[in-house]
Amino acid sequence: MSVAGRLTPPALLLVAGAGFGCSAWYTADLLVGRDPRVLYSVDTPEPVLALTLDDGPDPEATPAILEVLARHDVRATFFLIADRVAGNEALVQAVTDAGHEIANHGVRDRPQIELDDEDFESALRQAHAVLAPFGSIPWFRPGSGWYDDEMLEVLERHGYRAALGSIYPFDAQQTSVGLTRRFILWRAKAGGVIILHDGGARGRRTAKALDELLPELDRRGYRVVPLTELMALAAPEEEAP
Repeated sequence: MSVAGRLTPPALLLVAGAGFGCSAWYTADLLVGRDPRVLYSVDTPEPVLALTLDDGPDPEATPAILEVLARHDVRATFFLIADRVAGNEALVQAVTDAGHEIANHGVRDRPQIELDDEDFESALRQAHAVLAPFGSIPWFRPGSGWYDDEMLEVLERHGYRAALGSIYPFDAQQTSVGLTRRFILWRAKAGGVIILHDGGARGRRTAKALDELLPELDRRGYRVVPLTELMALAAPEEEAP
């Protein structure tokens, strides 16, 4: 199979969906489909969303995000980059002490699809060794959203499940807090998974966006939870006749 046939490039497809004025993840479905081994959203009738935050920890942005989440009594899943943990161990502990979930976003901020199978497995083990002392690590998010069958097989062997999302406001590409807030409200749907970014200016914008967004989601009846809590609400799959 060709490389293009094996890869799932969500960021590019989101841009395509926005350009055609239709749902970005619907566009992804049309062009490449979704692998059932990867979590994008959950089928549930309950008005619940998962909030996920990539690229921490960051000594300035992460505390700002934690403060906003505490003020609105919301818990989230933080996809952490392992080589950013050294020197920020107390901050990672603060994340878990506040009831948030931590997850694996790799050793470095890069697309792991660039690694061969052996190097990817080695990097996964390395990142896990850094993060595991802080708690259970059930989720992995591939850098830039790119993955292939071999990566998913490695993740499965090590007890991980890959997770992407269904509500991504391009906050890694655009800098408008207002656009981020409006996009999430537009895409909000029961069982959806929000992707936002921690770290530096992105993280500070995320804190501001969440401070504006979370009260409105609450007003609309949505509860915002970590990824594993959302997964527990998934409707059971019907058995085939």
